Amino acid sequence: MFQNPRLTFFGGVGSVTGANFLLEIDSNPDASEVRGADQKHQLKILVDCGMMQGSRFANEENHKAFPYDPATIDFLLVTHAHIDHIGRIPKLAAEGFRGKILSTAETRAIAELMFADALKLIEDECRKTGALPLYEQKDVSVALSLWGDILYHQNFTLAEGVTVYPKDAGHILGSAMFEITQTADLRGLKSGLTQMRNADSGRKIKIVFTGDLGNSPTPILKDTETITDADYLVMESVYGDRNHEDINSRRRHLKDVIVETAKRKGTLIIPIFSLEKTQVLLYELHEMEEAREIPVMPVFLDSPLAIEVTKVYKAHRQNWNNSALAEAGDIFRFPRLKYTAHSEESKAILHTPSPKIILAGSGMSNGGRIIHHEVNFLPGTQNTILFVGYQAVGSLGRIIQEGAKEVTIEGQKVFVRAHVETISGYSSHKDSDHLVEFVSSSAPTLKKVFVCMGEPKSALFLVQRLRGEVGVQAEHPEQGETVTLEM
Repeated sequence: MFQNPRLTFFGGVGSVTGANFLLEIDSNPDASEVRGADQKHQLKILVDCGMMQGSRFANEENHKAFPYDPATIDFLLVTHAHIDHIGRIPKLAAEGFRGKILSTAETRAIAELMFADALKLIEDECRKTGALPLYEQKDVSVALSLWGDILYHQNFTLAEGVTVYPKDAGHILGSAMFEITQTADLRGLKSGLTQMRNADSGRKIKIVFTGDLGNSPTPILKDTETITDADYLVMESVYGDRNHEDINSRRRHLKDVIVETAKRKGTLIIPIFSLEKTQVLLYELHEMEEAREIPVMPVFLDSPLAIEVTKVYKAHRQNWNNSALAEAGDIFRFPRLKYTAHSEESKAILHTPSPKIILAGSGMSNGGRIIHHEVNFLPGTQNTILFVGYQAVGSLGRIIQEGAKEVTIEGQKVFVRAHVETISGYSSHKDSDHLVEFVSSSAPTLKKVFVCMGEPKSALFLVQRLRGEVGVQAEHPEQGETVTLEM
């Protein structure tokens, strides 16, 4: 008889980060009864292979061996290029993976930049601690050699009767949802078996992996596309228990923070995520400066990775939301903006008179240039630190955001006297109401929704909303749990 697919949650459950899902499908499932059991093949598809981030246990978890044999994986589908979705791909290659990696071209281009940046951080950590590296350049090279592109709105055949169809998730440039469809194809079997299983003919199942879902609409990216006919949905829940400020409110809040910091003759430091938030912030700062809504002051983009990612955004204007914007001039540059790619330029920022704005990585303050700015500017009451993205539990950013008066940065005690602000509207994730709305579009066909990629509190809150308001079966799976997906 037809064997139902099996889905195992190896990461991205109980935590926002570390997305890693394994879908196992029997290709030509009944062929073994005709041609022998040795002819039967099990198709193994990974969706994302991300790094754990934030908690003090993250590094230990990232170094653990995979709970499956990487050499047996046929395909790895990559939803987007954030490190919590791609960060362990080179480690997968180091442990024997030689299957095919598939993503949009934009995701592949950004992933190459992300790996180069991650390698620098890994090497720096190893020098400080003497630990073994998570992976090396040779592993990155192997992974990239296995990587191919797939296009939005085109079916790609993974095996006979199994296809993947990418849709735009609207989260960051190149982000994709994957619709994986399996059709029970009994062609080639003996006529008797075909008659016996005639009821199975034409049966199919559609499983959708959302990756992260965008906070649409945005100034640059296209909106998240609609899913209408999924049987099973594996979805994110980062903001499953709360809503964002709207676009107008977030812009006003940003302007107010800038104006108030300038009045105090202070420095505004913004820990940035190099993907999407940086580009949106540059665009809005550009607009505010042109409209003379904010005081004239220097703005520093102090992140080599963000600078390179911004170049990728420029190179893929054809996938922007607004055609007029895509045909405009350089929306990521304005007169007082300076890109500080080199370390000497970064150090010189300290000596630039305030007021000034510094956008620096990393977004959770777990490394990168932002920590040096935090050492220098957190103690000053005239200064402001502004969080515009999710801060994982245990991260330095989360500790500061939650009101710590003193933190330790690279072994140094630092007092937090600066103003601490948060603007949730710049999140590139859907909020609770829009996650519910997204699921509602496919409610008539859904057999089950697996709520993942969120803190337990957020995920469980969304589970209850989906059950009560949408009327679908929703659950928050456990780490390592395997479920059988019924046709």
